[in-house]
Amino acid sequence: MKKNMGGMDRGIRAVVGLGLMGYAMSNLPGAETMMVPAGIVGFVFVLTALIGWCPAYLPFGIKTCKMK
Repeated sequence: MKKNMGGMDRGIRAVVGLGLMGYAMSNLPGAETMMVPAGIVGFVFVLTALIGWCPAYLPFGIKTCKMK
């Protein structure tokens, strides 16, 4: 797998993913209905940020990393 995500994209995804996972683990009112979806999306965001590859970018040919 070639990386298709740049540093800014990866950083934003990691922060948003950690925020969603934190929301999923919170006891906020109304969070009980969105806990599982928010946790799954947050986990996927953090995972893709760590590996630097997003499968959703493939069909659209998007690459946010610098070309060599």
